[in-house]
Amino acid sequence: MLVSPWVFILAVFWVYPFLYALVLAFAKFDIFSGQWRWVGAANFAAVLANSAFWEALAHTAIFTAGTVPATTVLAILLALALNRRLWGRALFRAGFFAPTLTATVVIALVFLHLYAQGGYLYRLAQFVGITVPERGFLLSEKTALASVMVMDIWVSVGYYALLFLAGLQTIPAELVEDAVMHGASGWQRFWAITWPYLRPTLLYAIVINLIKSFQIFTEIFVMTQGGPLGATTTAVYHVYSTGFERFDLGYAAAAAFVLFALIAAVAVLQFRFFAFGRGAEE
Repeated sequence: MLVSPWVFILAVFWVYPFLYALVLAFAKFDIFSGQWRWVGAANFAAVLANSAFWEALAHTAIFTAGTVPATTVLAILLALALNRRLWGRALFRAGFFAPTLTATVVIALVFLHLYAQGGYLYRLAQFVGITVPERGFLLSEKTALASVMVMDIWVSVGYYALLFLAGLQTIPAELVEDAVMHGASGWQRFWAITWPYLRPTLLYAIVINLIKSFQIFTEIFVMTQGGPLGATTTAVYHVYSTGFERFDLGYAAAAAFVLFALIAAVAVLQFRFFAFGRGAEE
């Protein structure tokens, strides 16, 4: 009885939509008449044969490859810095985590103005001598996707830094003290002690960040809507535009399940690569 509210929410808002979308992926559905027509795997074949889907998937892969490593490295470095005895350490931790607590739409709107022609970042780039696009960063095919990536890294790094900070605080102080007494350098202590204890946290952070990056949508919807000329159309935005702008819901559902399969496959590879389950004592 105590878990029934959660089970009800899970069934109504997760299980039912998942099963409904799975059925929809094998059908043609007319949203205006409400009529269904079973088409089998035709929607999946259409997805795999559509160059627009693969282009959107390529943009998603570029976004993921550019944000996940950068966020991870910066978060580890930030966590190492925040783990030291610093004046105002708690304030710094709260400050770096603050963007995570802010609604993504709000942050996207702020950066939309910062990147615009005449915006703060636009003027700052001009001031230091950087060549900037004439109409702003988000209206250039060369800089639009990179601009969204920079914003995503800025928003995410504080959250993952706190995860790594929690991992750092699980390291027994006796191990570090013993290594210092035996003359181990900072780099040796990192690889021999810190890195093994951080590995489970690293796996979690990378898998979660990877899934989030593959599902990037809100920032694209608010800032570029897939433009200019499709330069920022990601896989999820492709699903959205096909389903809710062109009303081809069967194709959109099939594309969503193809993306789901790709994310699951990459996550499994991540688990195998990091050999999850091996203890830090190795």
